[in-house]
Amino acid sequence: MAELSIEFYLQQAGLTSLLHDQHQAIAAEVSRLTQLAPVAASELQWQYQVPELGEGGACSLFGQLADEPYDLAATIGSSAATTQSLQQLTALVADYQAASHSDWFGIYQARSNSAGEPVLVKLAYFGAASRAEFPLTAEFAQISNNSTVGLSGKAKIINDVTAYLTAGGEYYTCDPKVLSEACLPLLRADGSVAGIIDAEAFRRQAYHTEALVRLVALCLVLPALLPAS
Repeated sequence: MAELSIEFYLQQAGLTSLLHDQHQAIAAEVSRLTQLAPVAASELQWQYQVPELGEGGACSLFGQLADEPYDLAATIGSSAATTQSLQQLTALVADYQAASHSDWFGIYQARSNSAGEPVLVKLAYFGAASRAEFPLTAEFAQISNNSTVGLSGKAKIINDVTAYLTAGGEYYTCDPKVLSEACLPLLRADGSVAGIIDAEAFRRQAYHTEALVRLVALCLVLPALLPAS
C-alpha cells in the first residue's frame, strides 16, 4: 500500500494545481500497481551500459559508450532483500513501458555510491543507455533536472524542451531526440526525498493529466519498494 496520502504528495511535489481533481484516478492506479507480480530474478539487469563521460565527468558523450558496464551490485549490494526489491521495481518499469508513450523511463534511489558520494543511482529503466549516477550536489543541479528534483523534492515537468532551452533553461541532454520530460520525486512519509523517477518522450506535450496520473501513482508505490540504503 502507498505510505503517503495523495494530497500530501501532490502538495510536497508541487503538483496540486495540475492534478487537484485527479485523486480518484490516482488511487485507482495505485491499487492496480500494488497487485503487479514481481519479475523473476533471472530477468534482473545487474549491469548495464553507460555513456562515456566527458572532460570533468559532468556531461555524457552522446553515442559513445564506456568500455566497462556499470555494476549496480557494487553500489547497492546483491542480498536477497535487494534482489526482491529489484524484482518489484523491474515489474513496475515493464508495466509502465507497456502502456505509456514514454521512450525512456528510469527509477533512481538517493544514496551514497561506492565512493561515499551522495548520488541518485539508477536501479531499473527502459530505453537507450544513459548515465548511472547523478551527483546530488547544488553544482550539478544547475545543469540537471534529476539532481534538482533529487535535492528539492519538487517535480519538474517540461513539455517542450526546445522552447525551454530557447528561454534560457538549463538542461542535461542525454539524447537530443527528447522533446518532453517529467521528473518527479519519490518521497518518504516525512516528506524527505528517497529518489526520483524520470520519464522522457521524443514528442512534445507528452506529460499532461493522464500521463501525470500514472507517474504520480508510481511515486506513491515506489518508496516502500526501494532497497535498504
